[in-house]
Amino acid sequence: MEGNEKLTYASAGVNIEAGNKAVELIRKSVKSTFRSGVLTDIGGFGGLFALDPSRYLEPVLVSGTDGVGTKLRVAIMMNRHHTIGIDAVAMCANDVLVQGAEPLFFLDYLAVGRLLPEKAAMIVEGVAEGCRRAGCALIGGETAEMPGFYGEDEYDIAGFVVGVVDKSKIIDGSAIRPGDVMLGITSSGLHSNGFSLVRKTLFEIAGYGVETHIEELGRTLGEELLEPTRIYVRQVLPLLNRYCIKGMAHITGGGLTENIPRVLPDGTAVVIDRKSWQVPQIFNIIQRLGRIDHGEMLKTFNMGIGLVMFVSGEQAGGVIEYIRAQGGEALVMGEVVASPDKCVTYK
Repeated sequence: MEGNEKLTYASAGVNIEAGNKAVELIRKSVKSTFRSGVLTDIGGFGGLFALDPSRYLEPVLVSGTDGVGTKLRVAIMMNRHHTIGIDAVAMCANDVLVQGAEPLFFLDYLAVGRLLPEKAAMIVEGVAEGCRRAGCALIGGETAEMPGFYGEDEYDIAGFVVGVVDKSKIIDGSAIRPGDVMLGITSSGLHSNGFSLVRKTLFEIAGYGVETHIEELGRTLGEELLEPTRIYVRQVLPLLNRYCIKGMAHITGGGLTENIPRVLPDGTAVVIDRKSWQVPQIFNIIQRLGRIDHGEMLKTFNMGIGLVMFVSGEQAGGVIEYIRAQGGEALVMGEVVASPDKCVTYK
């Protein structure tokens, strides 16, 4: 910089005009998510949402936040950014869903090394698609240009969701009893967990690239890894008024082994039949190439089951039929037993 040159925000690496352009590019996608209760347009300092008091006796707000983790690295490697926002919504919406809550509205936070309006719009359009799938409104967000902190092509995204459930209908697992069955609803693949181990195994050890075609998968590795996390809201919410769902768990980091005990009451455990479902090929490939113990796989990945729910044996068949009618796949994969330790065992 010459001695007489005056500094500006743009010369420091932050382009306010690019930010304004990005907002205009995402306006249509964001508004497509609006639902009853939204009181504000985009661009305000805060998003306003009004609860419908006629729908709830004792409304309880349920909040959740999450990110996408190092799955972002795969999106950056492929220069494909239109689905990663779906993952951000899914990780949050599924979390509040398992407590019986309907997701109402979502906020996103996007931090970039260099703001390219078209790229930012693509990412946020993915967030909007996730919100449409979850039935929640995207009513606010933040895009932060952070030169010198992130590389020019790097970014991070996090999400925040607020849902609502009547106090008497909160699902916390306290009603689970020995003799109940655990149903599993299938995942779309890896979802957004374990990607540090995935990348080390497939890229570093096996030497694959995102464009490597994997015959067992029928597509490139990058396409498989970027498959969006499944959002279960539209399949599960209607069930809550038809059946007695005693508990649910979203299978994320920690896998089946660590997430299921979080919803079990004292004095119970779950026995899972490992032969009750077919593990998707991507997990077998990772396990084989990384020489990973099966126990490590089960406490790292979802292994093909993205959400579990607990019901009585009498209601299991009806729940399974309903989920299948909605285009999902569900199955009986375990049973609740009496135990002094809240844990998961496999047979």
